[in-house]
Amino acid sequence: MDDRQRYDRATAALEPPFAILDLAAMRANAASMVRRAAGKPIRVATKSLRSRPVLERVLAIEGFRGLMAFTLPEALWLASRGRTDILVAYPTADRQALAALAADADAARHITITVDSADHLAYLDQALSGVHPRHEIRLCLDIDAGFVALGGRFRAGALRSPVRDADQAARLAADIAKRPGYRLAGLLAYEAQIAGVGDAPQSAAYGRVVRLMQTLSARELVMRRGRIVNAVRQVADLEFVNGGGTGSIERTVREKAVTEVAAGSGLFHPRLFDFYRGFTGHPAAMFALPVVRRPSPDTVTVLGGGYIASGPPGTGRAPQPYLPAGLRYSRDEGAGEVQTPLTGQAAEDLRVGDRVWFRHAKAGELCERFDTLHLVDGDTVVESVPTYRGEGRTFL
Repeated sequence: MDDRQRYDRATAALEPPFAILDLAAMRANAASMVRRAAGKPIRVATKSLRSRPVLERVLAIEGFRGLMAFTLPEALWLASRGRTDILVAYPTADRQALAALAADADAARHITITVDSADHLAYLDQALSGVHPRHEIRLCLDIDAGFVALGGRFRAGALRSPVRDADQAARLAADIAKRPGYRLAGLLAYEAQIAGVGDAPQSAAYGRVVRLMQTLSARELVMRRGRIVNAVRQVADLEFVNGGGTGSIERTVREKAVTEVAAGSGLFHPRLFDFYRGFTGHPAAMFALPVVRRPSPDTVTVLGGGYIASGPPGTGRAPQPYLPAGLRYSRDEGAGEVQTPLTGQAAEDLRVGDRVWFRHAKAGELCERFDTLHLVDGDTVVESVPTYRGEGRTFL
């Protein structure tokens, strides 16, 4: 029985649109990620999964430890539900959430928030000035891990922290150490240009350029990140140094300075992760849309489908018509808000009421569209669990 038959049989009682998670595929992806991490723990990126029951399943797998949240309100909610060791990977300016963190001893013990400037520290002081009692706030220093070349004329990597070298990091760490009520617990440096950029794109020439950039970037970063960590450790007793992502696990864990890696998208293996040479994953998360009409013999129209992923606009951010194989978007309409025409030879065999299975380009944004993930094992739905949206939580 092929995957399409399995999924159709497992979900025969469900009415599309709906989303599924293939547990066998996710387990295989998790095992691969743990092997690649070579003994260092993987902190689970919640933005990639956005379902508490799924997060709990992953954390039960040996090799995964701790959560990387994307907002402080999310972290507070997770902590209130019993989760511990939560790193908020992006700075926050949410005064109410900061006050709640500082006023809650249990949350303050389990949540670490990110800063990258003296401005952040000044904002925290102001936001927390009226909180009594105020508990110690755990901080993580975010470092720019981007690759800069040609005298600054070329840059690859996410535009995150302004802190780039060891002196800058040590000065900010010393500033934190002088301020009562804060403790520098960790350091974060995310090399998006390696972890989040596939090195095997459809263009061979572009792929060679990407691999050269990533090689040069990794060589530069291992030295710079090591110097930064050594400098900060002179000021603070760091509990963790976090780096990497699904696309760079095996590279990042080789660095002695790094104590853990962050990853999450690889568990679902969305479409953008097909373009890496270093690992092969199994598509695990997908959604089904119903065929609702046939405007021509080689075209069908499915309901909805315009679930475009974030990032630079382009066709690569649209979901992939996955099963049956051989479907493609109409050039004039693409993935639509309420309808999506699909053409190709496979469309000739589809009838009204049939399902078309799609893979999202990225991982976590899928769960912003659906309130439930139906967990498939073999050809059976073994459980249906809520996403964040299904629990009434939409943090971004």
